[in-house]
Amino acid sequence: MSKKLLIVFVKNTKLGTVKTRLAKSIGDAAALKIYSALVRHTKHVTNSMTMDTHVYFSTNNGAEKWNNASINIQVGSDLGERMSDAFKKGFDQGYSQIILIGSDLPDISNVIIEKGFDALLDNTVVFGPAKDGGYYLVGMNEFQSCIFENKSWSTSKLLEETLIELHDNHTKTALIDILNDIDTFEDLKTFPKFLKLISK
Repeated sequence: MSKKLLIVFVKNTKLGTVKTRLAKSIGDAAALKIYSALVRHTKHVTNSMTMDTHVYFSTNNGAEKWNNASINIQVGSDLGERMSDAFKKGFDQGYSQIILIGSDLPDISNVIIEKGFDALLDNTVVFGPAKDGGYYLVGMNEFQSCIFENKSWSTSKLLEETLIELHDNHTKTALIDILNDIDTFEDLKTFPKFLKLISK
């Protein structure tokens, strides 16, 4: 078994349940089209990587296909609990370096993910900061429960609050490239390839 594990969190592609903020501007059908394209991009990137991959879907795995990956369902009442559960299971299975990413990043690449794993050689925790103040990637080589507890999920203070707590706990932490996901129409306009999908 590989000592490295990549976890990918995916929302099931169902009309009206994905990219809801974006959907307020472009409609549910167009938002679903954008998210489906982002998931396909994430699949393409992760399929090119050599480490084990565990995909965690939001509700069910019935109609979803993901090559060469273990398929799972997210467990927990909020994002923190769901991520914590996935990391715990990974460490319990014997993995020593675990990185978790989402599935809505136009610029995610195998280079970015490998940067995260490289950072874990000298650090306990690594984050990929998002432009909105959160993070698109989190990784660790020892389980750090504080990352997932009592946090302001989906706010601009999330990463800042988390880094302060890790610093106070004397946990060595690294940051890699800042990326942006597509949550709003303003975000979408910065990614012409994906904007074209709804103009066809």
